[in-house]
Amino acid sequence: MKNFLLMFAGLLMINFTLAQEMKPEDTEIWEPEPGIVTPGKENAPPSDATVLFDGSGFSNWEAANGGEAKWNLGNGAMTVQKGAGDIRTKQSFGDCQLHIEWRTPSEVAGDSQGRGNSGIFLQSTYEVQVLDSYNNRTYSNGQAASIYKQHPPLVNACRPPGEWQTYDIFYEAPIFHDDGSLARAAFITVIHNGILVQNHVMLKGHTPYIGLPKYTAHGDLPIRLQDHGNPVSYRNIWIRELK
Repeated sequence: MKNFLLMFAGLLMINFTLAQEMKPEDTEIWEPEPGIVTPGKENAPPSDATVLFDGSGFSNWEAANGGEAKWNLGNGAMTVQKGAGDIRTKQSFGDCQLHIEWRTPSEVAGDSQGRGNSGIFLQSTYEVQVLDSYNNRTYSNGQAASIYKQHPPLVNACRPPGEWQTYDIFYEAPIFHDDGSLARAAFITVIHNGILVQNHVMLKGHTPYIGLPKYTAHGDLPIRLQDHGNPVSYRNIWIRELK
């Protein structure tokens, strides 16, 4: 024990001596220099973002089972058409920063999971829940901003029905070994209406309605928006790929 303490004290002395001999510039990083990105005003996309939906049409979207997206379009937003099915981006993504705005109907109908229900699926697989959770009790890991059936949000930050709400989602995709086994789980951070509600949480796998989550190897996949039968609207969707 005495020898260990002497060795530890010696290491501390060496580190202290090295620190005393260092100059400020010895710990400065000049290269590479971070690239310049011009921030957007308010919720407008930054200069390096890909705009997925600006209200003008479905050029970046298609039906999840192929073919044209058949949701309703108007007033700068797209709205779920009941029975039309999920839609997805034509482009596939992995690690990303996703900004998306959504609105549940101003006329309240139903309760729990039957009220303003939709969902945002990263890589078509991992759902961030969209729901009217304003004065609407449901299971906590199924309310708005939950990672569906896995992580309840830290707080309920929902605005009243009919008001536009914002998700800023930061997503780290899972990594798989060549044999398909999991090398690193996925992680998600979610900011709901400016409030942190998911703080770099680890996903346990996909987000099924019934059953336990599991991982199945995949690469980059589209972002999918859910038709759950409720007329939920979306607007101002943009993404930054984090490579």
